[in-house]
Amino acid sequence: MSLESKVICVQELAAGEPVGYGARFITDRPMRVGVVAMGYADGYPRHAPTGTPVWVAGTLSRLIGRVSMDMLCIDLTDVPGAGVGSPVEFWGRNVLASDVAAAAGTIPYQIFCNLRRVPLTWQG
Repeated sequence: MSLESKVICVQELAAGEPVGYGARFITDRPMRVGVVAMGYADGYPRHAPTGTPVWVAGTLSRLIGRVSMDMLCIDLTDVPGAGVGSPVEFWGRNVLASDVAAAAGTIPYQIFCNLRRVPLTWQG
């Protein structure tokens, strides 16, 4: 099983800029931040913290800030080839669901059962 989406916006932020609800994450250096169409209403764990792994444009990166209802932010600073439309894997071949679940303080079964709103496709 995999959970995927795409980058829908890219922002260049200076050091000291807040990211996400409640300004939970503050940039500590100039950063490229990608906004991704995925949130807790889709079933992604709301409590996944900054640092939760994501795979974007063929590179391991991380979630930053809080997960919102429909979007979340990822660090694109070290992924120069990523931009609007770049694929993002939240779990699947490159990111283990167990790693995402552990970061969010839960188990893989729970994150699988929470999926909603995302199109489900079978690839055999």
